[in-house]
Amino acid sequence: MDVFQDLFVVNTPKTLTPLIHSTNQGLFCPAGGFWIDPWRPVARAVITHAHADHLRPGCGSYLVARPGLELARARLPEGAHIEAVEYGEPLHIGGVKVSLHPAGHVLGSAQVRVEHRGEVWVASGDYKLDADPTCNAFEPVICHTFISECTFGLPVYRWPSMDAVLAELQDLRRKAAADGYALLLGAYALGKSQRLLAMLGDAAGPVALHGAVERITTVYRERGVALPSTQAIAELPRKHDWAGTLVIAPPSALNSTWARRFGNAPRVLASGWMTVRGARRRRGVDAGLVVSDHADWPGLLRAIEATGAERVLLTHGQTAPLVRILQQRGIHAATLRTEYSGEDGSEDSREEAPAEVDAAAADLAGADRHTGASPSIGQSEP
Repeated sequence: MDVFQDLFVVNTPKTLTPLIHSTNQGLFCPAGGFWIDPWRPVARAVITHAHADHLRPGCGSYLVARPGLELARARLPEGAHIEAVEYGEPLHIGGVKVSLHPAGHVLGSAQVRVEHRGEVWVASGDYKLDADPTCNAFEPVICHTFISECTFGLPVYRWPSMDAVLAELQDLRRKAAADGYALLLGAYALGKSQRLLAMLGDAAGPVALHGAVERITTVYRERGVALPSTQAIAELPRKHDWAGTLVIAPPSALNSTWARRFGNAPRVLASGWMTVRGARRRRGVDAGLVVSDHADWPGLLRAIEATGAERVLLTHGQTAPLVRILQQRGIHAATLRTEYSGEDGSEDSREEAPAEVDAAAADLAGADRHTGASPSIGQSEP
């Protein structure tokens, strides 16, 4: 049984009370007196996950899902007041019922369910539907209003299988080894690096980690996530023989002075942005792997439909095409202002999409208008 099909129902709320709205500090729930992933210091913060654009220092208290507690501790200053609850465990904050549910984004990532006077809202944070052995899988939560990310909200973004990604990675690595070099892989230090390591498994071979990746990987291991053995680059000699080694570092390190020790080793970036023509050139890398810890276009549509929500508020990304598609399907959809930055914390998430991408979105919208078709849940778009 497909969990999405099993949970799909249409909810008709009695009212559409604004349980959550955007303020200068962040997404605020006035009935509960708390903020969700605030971008300014507040008294009480409910956190979806530990990426820097969602977990920021300075708040009086933090609430996180228990699998993400150690990551929150590692990323916040010592002494920060952090509480943790299990997935699905309800608690009352002010006058509302709050619970956290798996988002499938990274270790400990959560959707925030808020219920007040019969009205249910869900703030999803970042999420993906693809399989990931390093975190709990996304679980659709039935609600009246769904606040959804829209990082990759264009029809061009459709992720290949991880088997295909890993085969491409290993091919690039063999070619680098044949030339006597390491392969430098840029992947976000929290989440994507560990996902790729877990997917490589026994075929990982020699792997060396940048300090930022090493610190987060240690937290994952302490949480019980199975990962292949790696070495910390800081513990290796400067004249180490790097040939055939997979070196994983944050994307910002690929073209920094830190990378000079690897000579002319090829640089590869793992990112959903690698889908779009010209992204590799803009990032100054030799190759790109299309892999993301965010939902792609079909994933966004599938997740939204599974909530049964009659209203959807879209945050960071190219929101206009998805707003249009959802409105054509009878859903009240709009953009919600936030200060989240999307994949890799990159400025690319706020760039205008190339003309061919906008054209693809327009073509899809036109097809829906002319045919009146609405793809079934779990099916790919045309």
